[in-house]
Amino acid sequence: MRDSVSILPLAVEGLSFMADGKRLLDDVSFTLPRGGVTAIIGPNGAGKSLTLRLCHGLLAPGAGTISWQAGTGLRRHAMVLQRPVMLRRSARANIAHALHALAIPDAARRADAALTRFGLAALADRPARLLSGGEQQRLAIARAWAQAPELLFLDEPSSHLDPGATRQIEEMIAAMAAEGMTILMTTHDLGQARRLAQRVLFFNRGRLVEDAPADSFFTGPASPEAQAFIAGDLLW
Repeated sequence: MRDSVSILPLAVEGLSFMADGKRLLDDVSFTLPRGGVTAIIGPNGAGKSLTLRLCHGLLAPGAGTISWQAGTGLRRHAMVLQRPVMLRRSARANIAHALHALAIPDAARRADAALTRFGLAALADRPARLLSGGEQQRLAIARAWAQAPELLFLDEPSSHLDPGATRQIEEMIAAMAAEGMTILMTTHDLGQARRLAQRVLFFNRGRLVEDAPADSFFTGPASPEAQAFIAGDLLW
């Protein structure tokens, strides 16, 4: 960590967002404490990815507040998009460039450490855009890890990846969480949420319907919407 001051808990209160006259998020409130993996799940269009983007500051809410324990001045959170952007340069340079942009010192050393940490050292000099989808996603996570964030947002981190690549991504997530990093992730993969998350936030139609420990959510969801979702029924 680059600073001993914690930005957590993250408090989300009455969060709402509208686009083209449609309310995409409606009065969402939750608190994210320090530590562990929290999975946001729900059907398409439920507001999962939108919530991450709002919390990370990529979008401004229409209503409500997003507040950090240490204030917004400390940029101690990072985000990996579902389809990460790779620059036209090597894998190592992709990490180093992000660190330089954030004025984080020792960029070259940190980049090499991140590549080694996640088994990507052999790909260091390869053009990032020529890597496989799974390799690019691992590189994107390594790039975020190199920034030493306290909180990492992951948007569908293994979407469209094969089982082998998905397993590697999940191993990275579990390792970072074990090291003390707080992770808030979206996923459509209920098995992945069961394997990784300690807490589940279930969204439907832009609302937070259920907030529960992962074990109790999957064994006995309290809401009819969550029961239908776990059963595989479509929610409209």
